[in-house]
Amino acid sequence: MKRSQVDIDERQDFALKLQKFAAGHEHYCCLDSNSQAAYTYPDETRFGHIIAFESIDFIQPKSDAFAALKEYRNKHSDWLFGHFSYDLKNEVEKLSSDNPPSSGFPELFFFRPKWLFICEEGHWRAEVFEEHLSELDQLLRDIESVDVMPKIFPDVDFEPQITHAQYIKRVMRLKHHIQIGDIYEANFCQSFVSQNTEIELSSTFQRLQKISPTPFAALYGVSGQHLICASPERFIAKRKSTLISQPIKGTAKRGSDRDEDEKIKEVLRSDPKEQSENVMIVDLVRNDLSRTAEKGSVRVDELFGVYSFETVHQLISTVKSELRDNVDFVDALKLAFPMGSMTGAPKVKAMQLIEEHESFKRGLYSGSVGYFDPQGNADFNVVIRSILYNAPEKTVSFAVGGAITSLCDPEKEYEESLLKAQGMIKALKNG
Repeated sequence: MKRSQVDIDERQDFALKLQKFAAGHEHYCCLDSNSQAAYTYPDETRFGHIIAFESIDFIQPKSDAFAALKEYRNKHSDWLFGHFSYDLKNEVEKLSSDNPPSSGFPELFFFRPKWLFICEEGHWRAEVFEEHLSELDQLLRDIESVDVMPKIFPDVDFEPQITHAQYIKRVMRLKHHIQIGDIYEANFCQSFVSQNTEIELSSTFQRLQKISPTPFAALYGVSGQHLICASPERFIAKRKSTLISQPIKGTAKRGSDRDEDEKIKEVLRSDPKEQSENVMIVDLVRNDLSRTAEKGSVRVDELFGVYSFETVHQLISTVKSELRDNVDFVDALKLAFPMGSMTGAPKVKAMQLIEEHESFKRGLYSGSVGYFDPQGNADFNVVIRSILYNAPEKTVSFAVGGAITSLCDPEKEYEESLLKAQGMIKALKNG
């Protein structure tokens, strides 16, 4: 099956209508780089928007997920969209996930879309299988008829799944493990849940992006499970033979004016605690990539880069490698998963302690969503700053976390987690 490219005569609100239309399907993926959101981001994303929906076929393996994905990808030289759940860690290492889930995404899911729309440098095109070209005009008329006026739902109120006191106690326990040498760092998260709640996907995604425009945003759905994501972080990308990972560790709030903003950025850049968080994860990523890299090709292009988003400043480093000729990229993904920024170091022991101290099964949160293209390139985000909506059970949830190190202050970590939560909470308020 071969795809043809068709330029689209974009009409008013085309992107919004297309996104809302796509989200009405059982399987869909809308990726938005927000045109870098008017800030400079290291290694730009390839596209402005990609919107894919209606699966030709898909995989949802119950076991040996990475092997199934490798077989599926080798069978189809086509666009593939999907996700990796954090709990695939149990396949990569001898681990388990026994905490209660707050959403119902499968551990791995990828699909080939019947319909694919790409916006590159401000221009939309459709990539359509030749046997479906005759259906495109009607599809465009259906998209044009979409009503983009948002429905009004009640404000969503969330309940934290652990108390403030429990959070502090668990962080202190993790610090004890660091002090006795079990680990150097752990990413500890808490979740917030709202039961018996309905939300509108497209308008919530738009509000979240307005609050926090980021380069790895996603609106994504599988069989009634939905992700509304404003991620600033790339897990891993492939450009020809080059692999790119950009871990984020280090967060500070935005200032009230330009002078204060610059002072906060300088403090973040030079803070020993924030630097120690970042460099430990950079070392972990270097080690992960070295397992599949050409000898001597792993490099750190940037260490401790400060990048500003709408609500926070972040410390971002860029690690690259050259993939060995005899290694399948899916194997490289498996060996780097889960991403170090969401686990800690050493990775296996940190994940064991995360499971012991957190109160929820992460699922898609701190997993990854993205795509493979027909030329072998790929791009996958880190699922953070995200809302998860289980439509059949009418449950809305989100989680936030941060790096626990020997230098961290538990109260400040709690405050930072609430700062990260603000975007998701505001996106579900009508005011």
